[in-house]
Amino acid sequence: MNLARRLPLRLSPEVILILGRGVGCAATFLIPVALARVFDPAQFGTYKQLFLIFSTLYYIAQIGMAESLFYFVPRDREGGGRYAVNSVLALAVMGLLTCAVLLACAPRVASLMANPELVEGIPFMGLFLLLMLVSSGWEILLMARGRYREAAFAYAGSDVLRALLLTLPGVLLGSVRAVLCGAVAFAVVRLAATVVTLRREFPHTLAPDSGFFRRQLAYTIPFGAAVVVEILQVNLHQYVVSAQVTPAVFAIYAVGCLQIPVIDLISGPSGNVMMVRMAAPGVSKPAMLSLFHGTIRKLALVFFPLAAFLMVSARDIIEALFTARYAASAPIFVAWSATVVLAALPTDCVLRVHAGTRFLFAVNVARLAVVIGSIGVLMRVFGLVGAALATCLGVVAAKGAMLWRIGRLLEAGPIRLLPWGALLSSAAVAVGAALPVIAAAPFLGASPFLRLAADTAIFGVAGLLLFLLLGRRPADPPFPVGSSESCAVSQAS
Repeated sequence: MNLARRLPLRLSPEVILILGRGVGCAATFLIPVALARVFDPAQFGTYKQLFLIFSTLYYIAQIGMAESLFYFVPRDREGGGRYAVNSVLALAVMGLLTCAVLLACAPRVASLMANPELVEGIPFMGLFLLLMLVSSGWEILLMARGRYREAAFAYAGSDVLRALLLTLPGVLLGSVRAVLCGAVAFAVVRLAATVVTLRREFPHTLAPDSGFFRRQLAYTIPFGAAVVVEILQVNLHQYVVSAQVTPAVFAIYAVGCLQIPVIDLISGPSGNVMMVRMAAPGVSKPAMLSLFHGTIRKLALVFFPLAAFLMVSARDIIEALFTARYAASAPIFVAWSATVVLAALPTDCVLRVHAGTRFLFAVNVARLAVVIGSIGVLMRVFGLVGAALATCLGVVAAKGAMLWRIGRLLEAGPIRLLPWGALLSSAAVAVGAALPVIAAAPFLGASPFLRLAADTAIFGVAGLLLFLLLGRRPADPPFPVGSSESCAVSQAS
């Protein structure tokens, strides 16, 4: 904790969280990269299927209880301990129920995913899931209490430990079961850290409260339902592919749907801090719109060029990280990278600040319907790439609906709702930097590492020159300088 206090005070909360999560993301990103080199494709496919099950159930079983701390704790500093305990107890109950159902359905799950090897790993995955659910609100609680530096160190320490305890057993013993045992050990440490944080933060109010719990349920039930539908549509494409191909082929598809950690690393803290600022007392709609614009500008400046780079360097990235035997994943990765552009719009965060969980649920139902309705057709036309395209199509539909709703909430029309100038500028930088990479591709040699290094250098230099050439377009202040609204925005930022 002493080291956390020594961080420069001038760093914004977003930067502090990004630094903390960046360390952790760099470590956890290496888990599948290392295991893909140790396991054969069938083993790696089994590993990916087990953790697909975990990620699906982990977010569904939370029923919004962990995320509810973002909404309730900043609004009730004195009663925060009761909300936190309610959350932990509810998550423990959901963890026990989910674990029991998963164990009972293990043979059926293995049959649906066309991999009998899953039966052996599901008991370990169930225990891991239970422990992780109970501790899922740890970092959220720290952020909701305004302890951004401690949250940053929690993210970093937790993710580095996870990387070590999952990767080392798998590399040394060469089995999926060893990875799962390391995962359980990691979850035990997280649970202990959560208990220590709760006792320190709320020494006198650490008790459940039925009245508080009813208020949480009113918020979390529609939000949890929205999350259930969202997780189903986000992961549906992987289950559809898994049911139709062998574990080795599924490994090809899973690698193509590679999650780039820098996306969540940047968008997560930025959206979370925006939510906390919007939820502060006295923040008006114009101030919220200004916060929304500011967050989008920052995210677009990173995500638009990043998406372009991932698309033009897809083959080199896949072969450098996972070797040439996963080269068939590159076209899937190109399609999957399109979703990075839409990550620049933190629409769900704005709706959660306004308790728009019912609308989120409706949007996610429509989004799931889009994926279900399109995935079969797109797979018949484009093969495995079509499954990724169906998910992208669902994201586009959902973002459009949420932007429409935000415009009504913040009383902003299509022209005022988004910072169009900043978005166009970021898009110009992205496209302009990608063109030299495409032109140079035939001359970069055979080594994927050298090609990727050249891609990065060319794209980076071209992007920087374009950024300097276009310049940073200053945003017009939404309020008269010196007005109370201008002060509100200044304090919130």
